[in-house]
Amino acid sequence: MNSSVSVKASYIRGLLAALLLLPALCLAGTPTEHLRMTIEKVLTVLHETGTDTAAKREKIRAAINERFDYRAMSQSALARNWKKASSDEQDHFVELFTRMMQNTYLVMVAEYNSQAVEYGDETIRKQKYARVKTFIVDSGRRIPLDYKLRLKNGEWLVYDVIIEGVSMINNYRSSYQQIVKRNGMQGLIAKLETKLASSPHSSPR
Repeated sequence: MNSSVSVKASYIRGLLAALLLLPALCLAGTPTEHLRMTIEKVLTVLHETGTDTAAKREKIRAAINERFDYRAMSQSALARNWKKASSDEQDHFVELFTRMMQNTYLVMVAEYNSQAVEYGDETIRKQKYARVKTFIVDSGRRIPLDYKLRLKNGEWLVYDVIIEGVSMINNYRSSYQQIVKRNGMQGLIAKLETKLASSPHSSPR
């Protein structure tokens, strides 16, 4: 075999091997890119004219459902109580907590009045966890809103939102631990059902 052909073949094999060995991080796109897609979908809905509020809420739910890892959020919010819960209790809690997170996000975007969204630094650790800084710019004030994401099946999914330095998941965890301690897992589930039933943002099951 011609030596130049042999070298070229070896080069191509090496290049293919390198491509196959690239970490999922490179193949998936950056956390900021994935997050930006979702935020832009939400902003597009908010700017729609001729769409009623209920329809906008459903579109926003659909957009964030693609980006939020509700099961991971649920596990983190329950902490050690997750493993103590039965399989049925876990599934029921995930369903309720999903609706809680959707409602919380809907409350946040309800305050939107054409403020600008800026993107800050992105930090990645262990090639699968990331934190993306964003800012809501309102009348010259930059309100920090950070998203924590993890890489799962080629997608960067949100598992916590940090509002002005305060973790939403940590807030829920602290509250839920006290409720479970006093009333058990069924007591927490009942409390969430009651709260959701009275929420104007709740969607039908």
